Amino acid sequence: MGLVALVAAWIPAYTARRPLSLPVVLLGFGAVIFALPFDLPRPDPAANLELVERLTEIGVIVALMGAGLKIDRPFSWRTWAPTWRMLAIAMPVTIALGAALGAAMAGFGAASALLLGAVLAPTDPVLASDVQVGEPELEEEPTPNAEEDVRFTLTSEGGLNDALAFPFVYLAIHVAREGWDPSAWVVEWIGWDLVARIAIALAVGWLVGRLLGVISFRPPGPLRALADTPQGFVAVGTTLLAYGATELLHGYGFLAVFVAAVVLRSSERNHEFQTELHAFIEQTENLLVVGLLLLFGGSLVSGVLDGISWTVVLIALLMVLVVRPLSGAIALIGSPLTRTERFAISFFGIRGFGSIYYLAYALSEARFPQADTLWAIVAVTLVVSIATHGVTATPMMRVVDRARWKRAGRHRRPARSLGTEPEQ
Repeated sequence: MGLVALVAAWIPAYTARRPLSLPVVLLGFGAVIFALPFDLPRPDPAANLELVERLTEIGVIVALMGAGLKIDRPFSWRTWAPTWRMLAIAMPVTIALGAALGAAMAGFGAASALLLGAVLAPTDPVLASDVQVGEPELEEEPTPNAEEDVRFTLTSEGGLNDALAFPFVYLAIHVAREGWDPSAWVVEWIGWDLVARIAIALAVGWLVGRLLGVISFRPPGPLRALADTPQGFVAVGTTLLAYGATELLHGYGFLAVFVAAVVLRSSERNHEFQTELHAFIEQTENLLVVGLLLLFGGSLVSGVLDGISWTVVLIALLMVLVVRPLSGAIALIGSPLTRTERFAISFFGIRGFGSIYYLAYALSEARFPQADTLWAIVAVTLVVSIATHGVTATPMMRVVDRARWKRAGRHRRPARSLGTEPEQ
């Protein structure tokens, strides 16, 4: 772990300008280390559901806080329009197509097919740093379209759809427990899982974000502003507060964390405390990613691929290379984005540890037939996504940036385009 952490700090200097990403390197390290003839524990997720659930849970919520803290674009229905399209159209289409692939190609029943579509629908905030927006910009009044559309959409979509997949995971759990009889669960699912839990998460996330915004920048009475005694670990405290409070109320903690981060960011945009919060949470996220990728790489040689077959590989390839691009293209029909921007948003639906969390959670809540095949499909999909998107992220983002600079008539690179390569 120590060796890999040091490598993780060193490798980005070499991968920043090359068609290679840090997750690809760490994944390979993990596979090699656990394949060596040492007496190491086998990181098989199917045999350690609770541990896998907890590790991926903490990794995802920390990444969600980091994603929310670096969004500079003010919230509105209009300026966030591409995000709403991806959530309302692309995500349900992905779930439906994923379930159809599971049923038609892997022979899954209704519950397992639905679970496959649900766990592979959300994009991942943990492994998507190469295609996300950069650190917070300190400015008095950000423009409504601050941040270019591709990185903003991928960041905000990853922050929100990791939570919005939960109702469909619960739907799969209902079907696994009670059968395909809507009269047994439809009222509870719509009223509680689909509506009430989301409402609780939105309310708690907004409240925590507002509260931290007040005590950080404009505390009442003689209280000293938290931002005047800068401690970056406030970001971790905010993460755990929003998540824990929401989970106690049985809401969706993932959604609450991202909402709290966005609200906290919007409470005061021109203060160095924002960059301190983001820097600390980013460091925490990086360390967690190192551990998670190390273990995931080890799982590839420790049993998670026991259910692999050519059908499994084909489903994984279709999910990454066909289903996500197709669903994204459908969602963005009629949007004002250029063809290049639409393609980039549709293509970079990176799958990651959120999918592992949801699968571990569901398998601990109900019995799903062909669980080994589910694990194999999810694991291979993640490997395909990490490899494909890791190799293509840097060159594709350069194409997006060049097209944007050309439209703007610029001959010098603007500061907001430095998401994938270091400043010159």
